[in-house]
Amino acid sequence: MSASRKKARGQQHVLNALAGVLVSAAAMQASFAKEARTFDLNAATIPDIQAAMDAGALSAERLVQLYLNRIAMYDDHGPSLNAIITINQKALETARELDAERAQKGPRSPLHGVPVLLKDNYNTFDMPTTGGSVTLAGSVPPKDAYTVKRLRDMGAIILGKANLSEYATPAGRGAYSSINDVTRNPHRLESDPGGSSGGSGASAAANFATVTLGTDTGGSIRGPAASNGVVGIRPTYGLVSRSGIIPQALSLDTAGPLARNVTDAAIILGVLAGTDAEDPTTAESEKHGQPDYTKYLDKAALKGARIGVVRNFFGGNPEVDALVNASIEDMRRLGAEVVEMSFEADFVSAIMGYRQHVNSEFQPDLEAYLSMLGEGYPKTLAEVVAIYESPEVLNSATPVNPGLVDTHKKNMAIAGKDRPEYLRVINEEMPKVRSTLVKLMDEHKVDAMVWPTSPCTAEPRYTLKEADRQCSKAVPVPSNIASYSGFPDIQVPAGYTSQGLPSTVSFVGRPYSEPSLIGFAYAYEQATMHRRLPALFPALPMENFNY
Repeated sequence: MSASRKKARGQQHVLNALAGVLVSAAAMQASFAKEARTFDLNAATIPDIQAAMDAGALSAERLVQLYLNRIAMYDDHGPSLNAIITINQKALETARELDAERAQKGPRSPLHGVPVLLKDNYNTFDMPTTGGSVTLAGSVPPKDAYTVKRLRDMGAIILGKANLSEYATPAGRGAYSSINDVTRNPHRLESDPGGSSGGSGASAAANFATVTLGTDTGGSIRGPAASNGVVGIRPTYGLVSRSGIIPQALSLDTAGPLARNVTDAAIILGVLAGTDAEDPTTAESEKHGQPDYTKYLDKAALKGARIGVVRNFFGGNPEVDALVNASIEDMRRLGAEVVEMSFEADFVSAIMGYRQHVNSEFQPDLEAYLSMLGEGYPKTLAEVVAIYESPEVLNSATPVNPGLVDTHKKNMAIAGKDRPEYLRVINEEMPKVRSTLVKLMDEHKVDAMVWPTSPCTAEPRYTLKEADRQCSKAVPVPSNIASYSGFPDIQVPAGYTSQGLPSTVSFVGRPYSEPSLIGFAYAYEQATMHRRLPALFPALPMENFNY
């Protein structure tokens, strides 16, 4: 564990974990006197949590403590998931304040008292925002990201910050950062949890918070959703603000939830969506976004829907193909009309080359972010690289990923938003991607498209070999479709392979079609219920109780 994490967490949380198992005998006796209902921390949705709180059987303080217990037991010790960078030292205090407010005024929203973990590229005024980088260690921004403020205004509790690929760039090492080293996959510790929101995805799977937040540029919510077997939403580009989030490529960046179930992801999306004056791309969000997506949680949503199965992204792994093909049959069984379809091979291959040009944005956008930080932090990408290559960092226990250093240098060489190649991709090629998708969906008259979120299972951690992993590199990366079109992509667990690794199926639709996609995703989820708690992270005492 890094020195910064020890300072952020310390022994107090181990003591808190022990204290958390103590429950008032009087409260327990009173709960059994009523008609028994069951609360299961792993299975509980946000509405279940609110029901238990309304009944007086659960408090925000106790809920926070249950999650702190799990983090103390499983992140630092036991399986040592290594998913958390920082714990909010005032989480319990905030929970007590919200409990008092609930007693006096009632809940602010469905998120009142609900703990949320953030990927550590979301600004928080009360905790460091590091991007996983030693160059930003201890950097506390002046204010919350727009999305974080919305969460707090609704009564959510920011429990802490999750690990990520440094500066949201995996560069061959998955969820590795010079602040926190590498996060493991909770379903198979030898595997990677995906990048760049690997800490958020692993935390959602291991149940370290009710919901987690990630960001997605080229697949950084979708990869962790597939690798960890959780629900993820990459929303329509422009539905959710990115202000106050460390940028990667602003023409592609978006924020979104990683959660244990579609219900919670839909609730969070309703809070995140909204127009932000500091992010002009959200101008249409007020017209198209909705504060409550739960009204689309319909178990019969697939009945009569036309679902297009895009075959370009099958063939990576036979077990993944089998799981997703089974999910398609489940959709058919639920009343969907399944339509076979494919993109032109030239179209898919052309998209693969766009990122090298979009990366021209990285240096100017990152430096705009760095300019807002206090003294003592780098203000240019060149200064960031110089810190990386200093003897102090090179000889540390967690040196910067060499692939990231190379990537930064390449991005410096192409920096600038006036390059002809960059302008061609932004102004010509990305609009073509959008029109191609709309045309194909219209031709086949489909309501949504589906495919394996990832053609293969999770990769091994970067220090390990791929001896037992089968993955055809010939299959194109499906995440590029939503990235370059800006269309929404919702991922839902589709089952597990013989190695115990999960897979997810993606539901992709037209811009601002989140209501339909949430309905399809929910109907499929409720009929299959594939997600499970990883075996190495079982329930702890007092996580399940009757009331």
